[in-house]
Amino acid sequence: MTTSAGWYLRRLSRMGPQEVGGRVGDAVRRRRWRSARPDCPSVTGARFTAVLPAGTIAAVPPDAAKRLIAEADRLMYGHAEYFGVVRDDLADPDWWCDPKTGRRAPWGYAFDVPYRNEDAVGDIKQIWELSRHQYLTVLAAAYAITGDERYAERVAAHLRSWWAANPPLRGVHWISGIELGIRLLSWVWIRRLLDGWPGAAGLFEGNSVAVNQIWHHQRWLAAFPSRGSSANNHVIAEAAGQFAAACAFGWFPSSARWRAHALRSLERHLRGNTFDSGLNRELATEYHGLVLELGLAAVAEADAAGVPVPASIRLLLLRMTDALAAIVDSRLRPPRQGDADDGHGLVVDGAGTDRWASLLATGNAVFGRLAWWPAVTGTDVRTPLLAALIRPAVPAVTRPASRPAHFADAGMTILRGPAEIWCRCDGGPHGFLSIAAHGHADALSVEVRHDGVDVLADPGTYCYHGQPEWRQYFRSTLGHNTLQLDGGDQSVSGGPFLWTRHARSNILVADTSGASDGGTARWCAEHDGYQRSVHRRRVDLTAASQELRVVDEVRGPRRAVHLAFHLGPAIAADLVGNRAVLTWTRDGEDRSAALDLPGQLCWRAHRGESDPPLGWYSAGFGRKEPTTTLVGTGFADGAEGFTTVLRFRG
Repeated sequence: MTTSAGWYLRRLSRMGPQEVGGRVGDAVRRRRWRSARPDCPSVTGARFTAVLPAGTIAAVPPDAAKRLIAEADRLMYGHAEYFGVVRDDLADPDWWCDPKTGRRAPWGYAFDVPYRNEDAVGDIKQIWELSRHQYLTVLAAAYAITGDERYAERVAAHLRSWWAANPPLRGVHWISGIELGIRLLSWVWIRRLLDGWPGAAGLFEGNSVAVNQIWHHQRWLAAFPSRGSSANNHVIAEAAGQFAAACAFGWFPSSARWRAHALRSLERHLRGNTFDSGLNRELATEYHGLVLELGLAAVAEADAAGVPVPASIRLLLLRMTDALAAIVDSRLRPPRQGDADDGHGLVVDGAGTDRWASLLATGNAVFGRLAWWPAVTGTDVRTPLLAALIRPAVPAVTRPASRPAHFADAGMTILRGPAEIWCRCDGGPHGFLSIAAHGHADALSVEVRHDGVDVLADPGTYCYHGQPEWRQYFRSTLGHNTLQLDGGDQSVSGGPFLWTRHARSNILVADTSGASDGGTARWCAEHDGYQRSVHRRRVDLTAASQELRVVDEVRGPRRAVHLAFHLGPAIAADLVGNRAVLTWTRDGEDRSAALDLPGQLCWRAHRGESDPPLGWYSAGFGRKEPTTTLVGTGFADGAEGFTTVLRFRG
């Protein structure tokens, strides 16, 4: 996929004057840096002092350590899987090769590499992911736990290989700030976890190549921060990585300045990226997790280095943690909302460790859990490591006395019923900033689970670059449990990370208390995304009958309707007329529900269709599987609403 002139014009239209000026300055600086590449200042007597306190490793739970070591051993044998692609080449990786397409990114000045063009570069996510070096933090953690020097030696060999293959400003790994920021954070933790290894100092502070790389990474981040309409999770990763490195590797004349600037940026952008309710403004749950992980890691570095952190940062992280505890279902799964690309801030755990349980465990260790928080029974490695560094200091603020269910600023409402019925209703903003890069056209969509099983599912994300028809489908209105008019999206896309017109939603009713005492919880909202028409949706969850009722109304002229309900991959559906019988198995027990669909529409079941895409579910980035999507077609003329009833059977 290449970037057209039209895209650049659309992208420019979403920028303000200050952002345009900043980007012009960036362009001038990139041109100047092409020929003016200064040397890293000489460093003498550098030491690494941000070590783990004594006894930290001994506090790692044995089962979490066992999972980690099993993962490390797979990596030692060269095996890994990224975004659905199995790799067996990690014993000696090619840092520039995309294993999915077999293409190698071209060599040259970093800012000349056409990284958005898959024909020229390959799948950029596949290439970048390995060079975040988060698999090396896993190997370093395995060394810290076992003392087995094989892990440390592999880490050292791969770092030396990467540094040699990727000199400053050369190639694809020097293009994106988020990659540099996360890589710096990984290097800090690698050095920390290898501290007991005799070769650690010679690999880092005693190695002029490593010192040069660390300096150039920080110089790059200081020069090219994400700006304006792009200041989303990327700028958090940039600031967190630079701050961590400036704390732990504070060996340079510019370290104090970089540290102060990064901390100011982190505080400002954490505020900007977070609603007062604690939810992330991108309205993409995985980025809530990423930003929270990055923020906690940054505070850990500050406390390890004795650098004061504004109380506002701890307060933001506390609010984010409480919000996460509030929105998860009975199995600690948060909503599947907006984009998700499997991005993590710090990885020191093996496969099978629950990301969200880990974050809540860390929140408990750092801030203390509230009485209404869901129980966390799993274990992880990361929590004891972070908790050993972070100074326990709960901000002086009133926390929610009971579990929040309605987040007015984010437009998210959670309806909960008996038998672990969980329903997310979406009446919030389309996305964050003028481009809403990670938002989907999902206004008024619902997501329904029963005991953690997706029944009416958000299909997910699947891909970003290289497959425009799939990118479009997974972020489209038809790709969500909501209503489409005249075959168009509620919001207008200008590119894979650009929306040029945003639907505006308005929540009219959010009464979440009814179902908890055997009554009915109610939600109602509308949006203006369809010009000349207004889509209004009402959702009632009645506890006594375990019934979810969805009523859709279209106010305006007669228009063609597509009403979609996407079933989770575990759900089998038998559709006869306008009734679908849904069946699935949970923990060896057969379960079922009846879905009565609006009789005014003609209903068809779609599964695994590719031309055009319809009937798919993406459990993670780069992975998709067929699932059943029920689509009703007909016309709306304002005379009556469309009523859908989902009844769970006891």
